[in-house]
Amino acid sequence: MRAAPRARRPFTGWHMTIILVAFFVVVMSVNIFMAVSAVSTFGGTVVDNSYVASQKFNGWLDAARRQQKMGWRRAIALDDARHVRVTLTDQADQPVSAGIITGRAIHPLGRAPEVKLSFQGMGHGVYRARQPLPAGRWQVRVTLAGHGDTQHIQKEVD
Repeated sequence: MRAAPRARRPFTGWHMTIILVAFFVVVMSVNIFMAVSAVSTFGGTVVDNSYVASQKFNGWLDAARRQQKMGWRRAIALDDARHVRVTLTDQADQPVSAGIITGRAIHPLGRAPEVKLSFQGMGHGVYRARQPLPAGRWQVRVTLAGHGDTQHIQKEVD
């Protein structure tokens, strides 16, 4: 003998309310997650004026090609005391003297004031900033002037 089929519960307004609330909770959760991810990972403005940047683009490409021809290997890092270290070597891993090195550290979200960096030679192609960086993530931009050319290095450090 077969059991009698169970009666179906009717679809009521409460069911629709639960479905709508669940849907909007999911949508709002995803939106909040995406907004928090975007704010925490985006470093800020790439360029202030894209038209002006486009006019300078070919000059930037030429400067990059000149830098590449020199064959310098450049590295930026933080030491344990949070001083910026710049290491310069040539293609044969021999130290390079850079002439004048200047730099600045910019907080990616503009929450801290810009820090001007001055460097001192430590020998063997290593240059160390005289002042340490405050804690946090920083965009370090270093300018090397010497050997008849100017080079720019940029790296984000944390």
